[in-house]
Amino acid sequence: MISHKRSMERRQFLKGTVGAASLVALSGCDNLTQSSWLPNILSKAEQLTEVVQRAVTPRDALAKEYGASDISKVFPANGNTDPGTQDYAEHVTKQFSGWTVEVVGLVKTPRSWSLGALKELPSRTQITRHDCVEGWSAIGKWTGVPVGDLMHLVEPLSSARYAVFHCADVDDEGIAYYESIAVADCYHPQTILAYELNDEALDVPHGAPLRLRFERQLGYKQAKYVMKIELVESLAGIGGGKGGYWEDQGYEWYAGI
Repeated sequence: MISHKRSMERRQFLKGTVGAASLVALSGCDNLTQSSWLPNILSKAEQLTEVVQRAVTPRDALAKEYGASDISKVFPANGNTDPGTQDYAEHVTKQFSGWTVEVVGLVKTPRSWSLGALKELPSRTQITRHDCVEGWSAIGKWTGVPVGDLMHLVEPLSSARYAVFHCADVDDEGIAYYESIAVADCYHPQTILAYELNDEALDVPHGAPLRLRFERQLGYKQAKYVMKIELVESLAGIGGGKGGYWEDQGYEWYAGI
C-alpha cells in the first residue's frame, strides 16, 4: 500500500526544492498558497518549461545510455514496494502467468496481451540512469517492449492526447496509482514497458511484472505494476485530474530532465 504519510512528506520535499516554492515561503507570503492565481502561475511556468524543452530537443533525442560496467551495484526500490492487495498476491503466487495489460480508450483496435505474449514481441534493452526527485540516482539495465510498438498495433485516434498508465497499487485511503504521458512520447525509442532489470525478471519491489520506463523524465514518472494503458483526450476526471498520483499532490506533470 502507498503510505499517505510518505506522500505528504514527498510533497513537502518537493515544495522545498523548487524555486517557486521558495517564493511562497517568504515572510508575509503564506497566504499566497491559498490564492486562486498562484497555482495558475506555477502551471504556466511548467507549461513553458515543457514547450521550451520540446522546442530545443529533438523528439527522438535519447537519454544517455551506459555500458555494463556502469550498472549500479544497488538499484534502490523506493516508493511503493508492494501493492499489498489480495489480487496482486495471487498473481505473485502464480508468477504472473495470468497477468495482462490492455490498451483501451481512443484507439481503433483495443487489445490486451498476457505477460508471455508481450515477451514474444520485439524487445529493447537499455542501460540508463534513474534520477529520483528525492536526490539519488542509479544506473540499471532495462529490457521490455517498446510502448510505440503497442501503439502501432492499436492505432490511436487523432483525438488521443494522453496515455494514462493504470497500476495495481492503491494507497491506504483506497486511491489508485496512475501516471500519464503524452501519446507522442509513447513513440520515443526509450519508452518501454520493462519486464527485466539487470537481466532478471522484475521483482515485486521494482514493479513486477511490468513498469513504465520513460527515460527522459524523473523517477516518479516510471509507473510500477502497470495493468492498463488508456488513451484519452483530457486528463480531467481521471484521479485528481493533474495527470498522476504524485502530480495530484503537487508534483509537476512534465518532469523532463
